[in-house]
Amino acid sequence: MTYQGHCLRAGRKNKLASRCWKMRCRVSFHRQFAIKKAGKGRSKERIKTGKDFTQRAQRHRVHREEGESEEMRTQDRRGFLRGTAATAAVVFSTRGAGGASPAPTVGVGSSAGWVEGQTVAWKAFGNEGKKPLRLGLIIGIGNDPDAAMAKVHALGLPTCQVYVTEFTPGLVGSLQKALGKYGIEATSIVVGGPGKEVWDFYEGPLTIGLVPRDTRAARIAHIKKASDFAKECGVAAVQTHCGFIPENPNDVLYKETVAAMREVAEYCKRNGQNFRYETGQETPITLVRAMRDVGLDNQGVNFDLANLILYGKANPVDAIEILAPYVQGIHAKDGLWPTNPKELGEEVAIGKGKVDFARIISRLKEMKYPGAVTIERETSGPQQMEDVREAKEYLEKLIG
Repeated sequence: MTYQGHCLRAGRKNKLASRCWKMRCRVSFHRQFAIKKAGKGRSKERIKTGKDFTQRAQRHRVHREEGESEEMRTQDRRGFLRGTAATAAVVFSTRGAGGASPAPTVGVGSSAGWVEGQTVAWKAFGNEGKKPLRLGLIIGIGNDPDAAMAKVHALGLPTCQVYVTEFTPGLVGSLQKALGKYGIEATSIVVGGPGKEVWDFYEGPLTIGLVPRDTRAARIAHIKKASDFAKECGVAAVQTHCGFIPENPNDVLYKETVAAMREVAEYCKRNGQNFRYETGQETPITLVRAMRDVGLDNQGVNFDLANLILYGKANPVDAIEILAPYVQGIHAKDGLWPTNPKELGEEVAIGKGKVDFARIISRLKEMKYPGAVTIERETSGPQQMEDVREAKEYLEKLIG
């Protein structure tokens, strides 16, 4: 039947079908010509190639007509969430013989996404043979690591994230000695700055992380120093805030930020470390998009539960389904949604804010998350330590 005859028979009721038929007829003509030219010996190969091309062409035409993007063709929204949750179960699968964790299925560098099952190793993940959901504290060490680790030990916490501002001579040895003395596991080195950082909605985009141009080069250099410091200390990861990553991937500032993220992640990779992004200033899907565009397999997320609320970016119960395949650390922190459009929401003691810790811990257990849960309380003085003690008791009941 000719293309015109097909259209008449269909009554022109289905424009999409007629267009596909037109393409099929055109392809069929070229396929027959190729077969005749190639001869009998190669006709089967040409036919197969023609069929593949026809199918691809039809799919391309259909999706162009329906206005679907490349991402939405791969999976619909519900399928995306189901896929991330299923992949998380693979990522945090039970350990094999000898206590070694299997390489998780993630695929950070795959444009088609982690759901396709690209296998990579989260090097230096550091959880083999250790208790899942073990508690810890993020703490600044200044120039006295011993005093800092003594506080962690006094609280009865087995892990910590070490916040470092200056990499002074002798600090590596002092930290190693203190960690050994008190039997504390350092799960990451945390850095910020240098330069001004303002934690609000107006000056924040201009001052936080790797997004601002004025401070970007200095901060890249600072993170590299942190990576070298972590390597000497034997710490498996470096983490920081990247800042208000633009939502629009076509924004020049977004592309510059991704390039900066890639530079520091590559440096950490050469040092055998993971580079972790702390959640907060960006939406979860924007962070995932940026990580994929960076395209390296040593990237991870420090999932700060309260920051997502404080910045009004997401409910952590929902965000975990998007970020799960990348989560390598948790900040147990609580907070309230922002009501003043100029200021962040209020950080409060754990159990007094909007974070649903019971659901989060339950979900982490379902996913067999093997890492630490690090308490963070952004106050100072005696009240900070009292809040941390109460948070420890609260979380221990949930973790069991």
